[in-house]
Amino acid sequence: MEQALYNTYVDILKTQLVPAMGCTEPIAVAYAAALAARALRKADGGREFIRNVHICVSSNIIKNVKSVIVPNTDGLHGLEAAAAAGIVAGDPDSKLLVISQVSDAQKEQIRDFLQDAEFTVVESDSGELFDILITLSSASHTAQARIAGTHTNVVRIASNGTTEFEKTMAPEANEEHSQLEALQIDKIVEFAQTVDIADVQETLDRQIQCNMAIAQEGLTNSYGARIGQVLLKARGNDPVTRAKAYAAAASDARMGGCEKPVVINSGSGNQGITTSIPVVIYAEHLGSTQEQLYRALVISNLVTLHLKCGIGPLSAYCGAISAGCGAAAGVTYLYGGGFKEIAHTVVNALAINSGVICDGAKASCAAKIASAVEAGLLGMEMYRQGSQFHGGDGIVSKGVENTIRNVSQLASEGMRKTDTEIIKIMLAQT
Repeated sequence: MEQALYNTYVDILKTQLVPAMGCTEPIAVAYAAALAARALRKADGGREFIRNVHICVSSNIIKNVKSVIVPNTDGLHGLEAAAAAGIVAGDPDSKLLVISQVSDAQKEQIRDFLQDAEFTVVESDSGELFDILITLSSASHTAQARIAGTHTNVVRIASNGTTEFEKTMAPEANEEHSQLEALQIDKIVEFAQTVDIADVQETLDRQIQCNMAIAQEGLTNSYGARIGQVLLKARGNDPVTRAKAYAAAASDARMGGCEKPVVINSGSGNQGITTSIPVVIYAEHLGSTQEQLYRALVISNLVTLHLKCGIGPLSAYCGAISAGCGAAAGVTYLYGGGFKEIAHTVVNALAINSGVICDGAKASCAAKIASAVEAGLLGMEMYRQGSQFHGGDGIVSKGVENTIRNVSQLASEGMRKTDTEIIKIMLAQT
């Protein structure tokens, strides 16, 4: 592999597979609020109470924050709770771990602040799919922070009308997107087979440790709809069930406000969970070496990132479907599969489950993860047993990259109206 492309793939893994606590959309809101609060306290010396919190976010942020519990808040959920947590207890230097260190006293302060301050929430008209603008006001000062494009892409910080930091969205967004556009299945497999493990080991060890720990938390305690526990009790302990149950249990815990971090993929903790946990489970089942597990995780993570690149970070297309395909690609490698087997696994899996809707972060995400893992593993077993879907079967085209482009078009263009209707339904229920 060319050295420049090799370096790009290593950089993708290091920059995309980062730890986050809680669902990444409310955490991004908390991050923006913490940035604005720091700017306001700098302006007024921390002497004045923050009276007003104005939250302006894109509709997809509203969708993904509405129902999920914000960690370290004792069960609170919603935009106001996320912003309050960031303002009262957030450490903006920690980015997606912004509210990972919250004391019991601060949890009480968050509840008090929600009662004492005035909160307003409006939908952004910027046209950006991912946009968070937090404006804070005290008696005589104001401050503002905006995150747009991706979860940690800070584009503006201001106080009292004076801009402290500003950048256009395009350069960073384009740089990240151009990196991801360098991904393709054959190159991913080549990279995974030849990568110096030392270049990726720290990143993957963190993913294994964090994501398996929160899976165990979800299987041990009562979170959400307990999908992981239900699966193990109802379906037994075979590797397919364990792969589905452990991944679902991690989401049970994460959506239920668990305070353990996860390592994300494509900006999503649920996708990071789905991409990695089934691969770990199958490596244990097959007796794979640690090196084989690392190489399989390289495949699963990069395949997921490749599939999500054309879809975008937020859409009506459930991201767990892409991650389930990625996981199955990694498991296929553990079974000795190369490019051909992995490509057919991805195509089969995409043909089975594409079109599952994203209706926000909440307890049912765990069940969708289980379904995504099932579809991915079925796609793998189909090809192992000499069966496959062919070009011309629905959205399947000849060639894995062509099918991936079809799904990207379906998700990013075809499901826009679906997204609008989902948000309309969800907002009508508030």
